[in-house]
Amino acid sequence: MNALLTAWRASRLLPVGAVRVLASAGASFAWRRPGKAVRRLEDNLHRITGLEDDALRALSKESLQSVSRYYAEALTLDRFSTSQVDARVRMEGYEGVKDLLSTTDRGVVAVLSHSGNWDLVGAYASPRIIPVTAVAEILKPREMYEQFVQMREGVGIHVLGHEGGSTFRELIRIAKRERTLICLLSDRDLSGSGIEVEMWGHGVKVAPGPAALALAADVPIVPVYTHYERLSGERRRAAGSPWGVVLRFGEAIEPGTVEGEREDRVGRLSQLWATWMADQISGHPEDWHMMQRFGWVSEDARASAGGSS
Repeated sequence: MNALLTAWRASRLLPVGAVRVLASAGASFAWRRPGKAVRRLEDNLHRITGLEDDALRALSKESLQSVSRYYAEALTLDRFSTSQVDARVRMEGYEGVKDLLSTTDRGVVAVLSHSGNWDLVGAYASPRIIPVTAVAEILKPREMYEQFVQMREGVGIHVLGHEGGSTFRELIRIAKRERTLICLLSDRDLSGSGIEVEMWGHGVKVAPGPAALALAADVPIVPVYTHYERLSGERRRAAGSPWGVVLRFGEAIEPGTVEGEREDRVGRLSQLWATWMADQISGHPEDWHMMQRFGWVSEDARASAGGSS
């Protein structure tokens, strides 16, 4: 049976605290006996921090605990009370985009990385700031995907399954007609047609979707980053957890700020959000959950292509 589906079913029977403890224990076990996913995480962390040996292992241990924290919360998200969600989320940079998000009558594209807990942020933002629309990779088995969709819909996040061109066309329609924050996890390209940008001094390929959608619908991009923070005192008691999430907004990027042919504009818009996101990830690398293959572009490939976009 799929491991995530097994964890889901078990989480339905256990107290939230027990799910958190078991997830943490699983992360500790995985760190002590690192498999391919952990080694890939460490390689990704090495590339953005330059750390090696014991220092890198210490960082990967923190990162695996952050991953386990995310899954424990994702599996129990529908059991958080409104007051717990309020206590767990703290915003930074919101004043810079408050007018945009509160007055728009169209969509806004939010670019996210695989960091912190984006589901908790969606549950917070949808009833308090702006309705949230998310695009989700269709998981196997299908039952697992449907369970996650049901949970996210239950906390106010409208979910579209990632199914190629038809999804993009639907996003354009939504962006033009609905007041919503369209959240796209974009630091890892799943389309196979990634756009090359520079992050941490390396060429990497990221998803072209946010920039392409912003141009097609003529709506702004807002980069969003989330990371964990330890809680104490009254806020910790109200949250029912020792951990909260910081929701950090970057400055809005208007598609009209870049000129040129469409492909060039997609590249330039992508570089704008990627530069900001790389800085955020560098500040909290332990919360970057990149255990999959990342879009690093080899130096040989960059040289043959004449450099980055």
